[in-house]
Amino acid sequence: MADIYRPSLRLRPSEQRFILLLGDFVASVGAMFASLSIWRQYNQYVLFSQGKTEAQIARFQLGIEVPVWFYILPLIWLLLLVESYEVHTAASWRKTLRAIAAAPLLGLVGYSLLFIVNQEPTGALPRVAVGTFLVLASALTLIWRGIYIRLYTSSGLMRRIMIIGAGRAGVSLAEIYNQMSPPPFLLLGFIDDDPAKRGKSVAGFAVLGSSKKLLGFIEDYRISDIVVAINGEIKGETFQTILDAQERGVEVTRMPILYEEMLGRVPIEHLESDWVIRSFVDQVRTRGTYELSKRLLDIIGSIVGMVIFLVVFPFAALAIVLESGFPILYSQPRLGMGGSEFKIYKFRSMKQNAEADGHAKLASENDPRITKVGNFMRRTRLDELPQFWSVLRGEMSLVGPRAERAELVQSFQKQIPFYRARLLVKPGLTGWAQINFGYASNVKGTAIKLEYDLYYIKHRSLNMDFSIILRTIGTVLRRTGV
Repeated sequence: MADIYRPSLRLRPSEQRFILLLGDFVASVGAMFASLSIWRQYNQYVLFSQGKTEAQIARFQLGIEVPVWFYILPLIWLLLLVESYEVHTAASWRKTLRAIAAAPLLGLVGYSLLFIVNQEPTGALPRVAVGTFLVLASALTLIWRGIYIRLYTSSGLMRRIMIIGAGRAGVSLAEIYNQMSPPPFLLLGFIDDDPAKRGKSVAGFAVLGSSKKLLGFIEDYRISDIVVAINGEIKGETFQTILDAQERGVEVTRMPILYEEMLGRVPIEHLESDWVIRSFVDQVRTRGTYELSKRLLDIIGSIVGMVIFLVVFPFAALAIVLESGFPILYSQPRLGMGGSEFKIYKFRSMKQNAEADGHAKLASENDPRITKVGNFMRRTRLDELPQFWSVLRGEMSLVGPRAERAELVQSFQKQIPFYRARLLVKPGLTGWAQINFGYASNVKGTAIKLEYDLYYIKHRSLNMDFSIILRTIGTVLRRTGV
């Protein structure tokens, strides 16, 4: 058999993120050195206008000490852009512009706080240099991101994908693909052994033929990846053809993996019954170091959070009492890791007797039970501050699934596959589901949040935890108008 087409190099999401990060880092380092040069030129101009001689100016320039923290501005810049490193976000001009516009504003707020706390008459804090850095970093990053978007949308760098299986799982992928703009890859069509489907269009894509012709289609359409979206057993002949394609350089991916890549969620409706065992239980034994590091992060974070809570408490308490009276805090039993029950504490954001009938109800985004003060505290996450006590006690973590009530867990696990799997880890103050979806007021929304929660449990790491915390801070600042 003649050698088939060997796919050229295509950039995978992890490779795209690395290139994004590297480009942003180079842009920010360039901005740092340029801003230092401009700062020195600015000082020279000011001294010259004051009548200083060249010798005096030279001595002054030699005596300038650049603060150590100034050299880590490129790293801070990358942290400010943390939300823009999702591949689909980075491929969108609108989302990229929003991220780059928000980054210097957040940086300016942070620097202003530093300047207020550490004012020095000697001018050791380089205001001109910091301002110049933020402007230059924004401009250079924008130029780089424009180049990246141009390259990303080039078909020569995008993966060319064919789906094997035009059933429910394959159709789900195609429907998700149709909703994404810009597309994350080029989807060329389906392969399916069902004679009734051949030659037809499914979700806007043609069923090209059977698996017997797969190798020929790979050559004709220059396929770089094939996605197996077959629920149940795969025929031996089909399986062998997939192996032959893999041996020739085509990457083979299962449907749940591509679903995770596209949405950052786990497809609970398309998983096999032993998925929890394979994905979680078999991997949990290797996470000892991570769990220890995560606990240290929780302790440090909860101590900082408790300090903020003590500062905010008098003002929040006064606002709550003036609007709706007592109590200021409320407690409620929730389920933690392994289904253990503990009490959660929050600032009260709803009217008294919000569940007068005694039945647990999901909160919605525009819930009429929420007070005006409560609405502000929910938008800014201030109502969550008392939960730092639960984090310090070890009942919760900074990052994890939302802690839920026992009666709601019992109800949802009857309606949503794998729902109880979210109890494999500690609940969190914030989480992957919270920053990506928000409130879920029905079973469908709760199922989507579960997909995010299970994705987090499967992929959790310190890097992911830090990213979620930083994105949460950014979300809070944006909701307060910063």
